[in-house]
Amino acid sequence: MIHRIFPGFVVALAFLVWGIDLVEAAETKRPNFVFFLVDDLGWADLSCYGSTFNESPNIDALAKSGMKFNQAYTACPVCSPTRASIVTGRHPVRVDVTDWIPGNGTIGKFLHVDDRDNLALEEVTMAEVLKEEGYQTFFAGKWHLGEKGHWPDDQGFETNIGGHHAGSPPGGYYAPWKNPALEAKREGEYLTERLTEESIHFLETRDQAKPFLLYLCYYNVHTPITPYKKRIEHFKEKAEATFEGETPTLKEHEGNSRARQDNAAYASMIAAVDQSVGEIVAKLGELKLDDNTVICFFSDNGGLCTLGGKRVGPTSNLPLRSGKGWLYEGGVRSPMIVKAPGVTQPGTESEAPVVSMDFFPTFLELAGLPLQPNVHNDGESLVGLLKGEKQAEDRTLYWHYPHYHGSAWKPGASIRDGNWKLIEFYEYGKVELYDLANDPGEQHDVSASMPEKTTQLREKLRTWQKEMNAKMPQPNPNYRGGAK
Repeated sequence: MIHRIFPGFVVALAFLVWGIDLVEAAETKRPNFVFFLVDDLGWADLSCYGSTFNESPNIDALAKSGMKFNQAYTACPVCSPTRASIVTGRHPVRVDVTDWIPGNGTIGKFLHVDDRDNLALEEVTMAEVLKEEGYQTFFAGKWHLGEKGHWPDDQGFETNIGGHHAGSPPGGYYAPWKNPALEAKREGEYLTERLTEESIHFLETRDQAKPFLLYLCYYNVHTPITPYKKRIEHFKEKAEATFEGETPTLKEHEGNSRARQDNAAYASMIAAVDQSVGEIVAKLGELKLDDNTVICFFSDNGGLCTLGGKRVGPTSNLPLRSGKGWLYEGGVRSPMIVKAPGVTQPGTESEAPVVSMDFFPTFLELAGLPLQPNVHNDGESLVGLLKGEKQAEDRTLYWHYPHYHGSAWKPGASIRDGNWKLIEFYEYGKVELYDLANDPGEQHDVSASMPEKTTQLREKLRTWQKEMNAKMPQPNPNYRGGAK
């Protein structure tokens, strides 16, 4: 017998096999990641963030099982830049994607600022890094970071279900849609349900020897606002029983903001997302993956609240001001929930200001991988916060949005330093200063009464813009109008 003739060989072989098993065990202990990204979901759109009209029981349950962030920010008040910031850990200015792709090209007092129409392939994404470390990488839903050749499967995702160049669902939410990366299976199929089915199929058929990143980006609740047929009647009845009179509005510069959450169709779209989250979380439990899977929930910008002219958006972000497209809090503050087993405590909340670039380094640290600060330059790991530790020091956050937007926003930039926030409006030649600790709704501009703080923050913002080589809007030589 070989074990009698070569006992040392057998022992060595046993240790070799045991060592391989230990390596494989270590690999399987790396956490999985499930990232839910909702399109245009407002900070106040969920019941766990205060909504009394919209309903989100499954997302509320997720918040109770992990940590809810009350001051989480997107890197931009529109979609493509924030999406780029999440997967790269880099500020939109640094990757030169500062507007939704391709933007609308509007000019006024200033000329259009040209930025990239795709996320450069040279950029290193979290999917690429995790894939190199043995992770399976799966993407489903909205991508909106460039034409074919710059899709998810060109940026580190092994599987791409529905991710392509467009920002809103081509052909609508119900089949027959016209998504070049997702063919409908049946007439009348609902897009969100299909993306959920595909995500669950991945969970059921994945390589069980490897950890995974499942990145599900819903097209909901982006326009066109389309009722989710299974829930719309409930919210219509709720609206009729709850509200009287026309929807109130608020004037916002040259636009108008919705001042009440009462849109039944919009609420039904949130309900569809909530149902999807519930189904995927339940599947993780069924597959016994919930104890080793980090779940993140986020939005790409504030809810669409303000529009130009007499129109208003489909939601209200009150008590925050304005919404998508604007650098007021309603445009850049997002709901954010993180459940990290063994790290977060159930039902905890954080008031620390965090930003979309932080996901990349956070995932690396949670996976036990070294941080790569030369890659995710502008993000910081949130693992300490997830453990319940206090933020080491106040962060300074910057926004640069030198474009015109259909929400009636005109070129500008912003800085948050501690609890102070300054917004610079280039079109109007003015700045506004707010104390967010006492005025989170940004109703009391104190720039005139605090000139030193205003000057300090304005100079700090400009210094950052110069260091980042931010593209500044240039005067339009043909402009003959006057800013209001």
